Amino acid sequence: MRDHDGASPAATVGGVVRSQRASRRTHSGQALLLWGLLVAAANLRASLTGVGPVIDRIQVDLRLAPAVAGLLNTLPLLAFAMISPIVPRLAARWGSAWVLGAALVVLTLGIVVRWVPAASALLAGTVLIGAGIAVGNVLLPSLIKRDFPTRVGLLTAAYAAVMGGVAAVASGVAVPISEIAPGGWHTALGWWAVPALAAVMLWLPQLKGPGRTAEPMRHARLPWGSPLAWSVTAFMGLQSLGFYVVVTWLPQVFHDSGVTSTAAGWLLFLFQAVAVATSLAVPAALRRTRDQRGIATISSAALFAGYLGLLINPGWAVLWSVVLGLGGGACLVLALTFLGLRAPDPAAAGALSAMAQSIGYLLAAVGPVIFGFLHSVSAGWQVPIIFMCVAAAGQAIVAIAAGRGTVPNTSDQAAPTTR
Repeated sequence: MRDHDGASPAATVGGVVRSQRASRRTHSGQALLLWGLLVAAANLRASLTGVGPVIDRIQVDLRLAPAVAGLLNTLPLLAFAMISPIVPRLAARWGSAWVLGAALVVLTLGIVVRWVPAASALLAGTVLIGAGIAVGNVLLPSLIKRDFPTRVGLLTAAYAAVMGGVAAVASGVAVPISEIAPGGWHTALGWWAVPALAAVMLWLPQLKGPGRTAEPMRHARLPWGSPLAWSVTAFMGLQSLGFYVVVTWLPQVFHDSGVTSTAAGWLLFLFQAVAVATSLAVPAALRRTRDQRGIATISSAALFAGYLGLLINPGWAVLWSVVLGLGGGACLVLALTFLGLRAPDPAAAGALSAMAQSIGYLLAAVGPVIFGFLHSVSAGWQVPIIFMCVAAAGQAIVAIAAGRGTVPNTSDQAAPTTR
């Protein structure tokens, strides 16, 4: 017996069952992909933020000059700036999944190399870590745009929260681990190879199946001629500059205002914890707005208020840590979200991400240096904090352009290329 379309009931039922199984496989694959992206994100800051709390011990044990010790914070940012522009071309040639997998392997190797008790190994491992993280920074927004196009804001906030939360934990546990674990600070830095290796293993399934091993992908040129892309780049750069200035110098600012060193470290943790909580709240706010201009401007203004508070009354350390965390957490999520929302497709998102992060991390690399230089020549914190107020004001201005609900003109992008 057949139905009115000529198909037997058994065939119809079989088709439904096959469709349901395919749907379940699709959902399972999407869930595994999401877990892979989030665990990768968890490794994009922790191996960096754990260095600062133990850098004095590193400097003493390896007899490093202050300038050499400073490279441990600067080298990764320079690696971000130099490697980010070439990531879209690598992804177009080899596929995003394979390139990200290779980057996670390089990151893991860098952490292991840094475990070796020698200054040369420490610096070489730091360069490898910076290279691996640079690729992840560029590709995660592109992969979210490609595989979860309707949930860009939500998933960007999720991976930013994971990245920031694990980074905060890394800075908090570095000293305790260095005090109780065999190997001291070597172990405190080296044990992060375990979660990095876990990210590699969790990403392996993404290298299998159709469209993974030979992923066709258009190569988009970096949008240097787009005013909107430059606005997004400026927003990314200024918020990155602010973050790295804060994590580098905020404890010293508080300490010089009368706070103990231990309390200053916890205030930095408070800043990061508030930033993580704020990043989780951003998607709900974005759903209530037609574009992101308002929230981007308000978040930048919060940073301005925090810096101004430090300038006027640095003794209110807890309040300014919270205010800076509120603004910083929101601005990070917005900067990352812009990379997906301001691009018409995944290839363009990767190109915009490469441009924004290349220039952005150059600013981030020089920010702490300028801040420290201004402190030295002015013999106080007022001038460098005024510098940060100016940077936050500039960020609020570019937020108006970066937050518009449009995408860059794609006429300057190259034709599709395949492997």
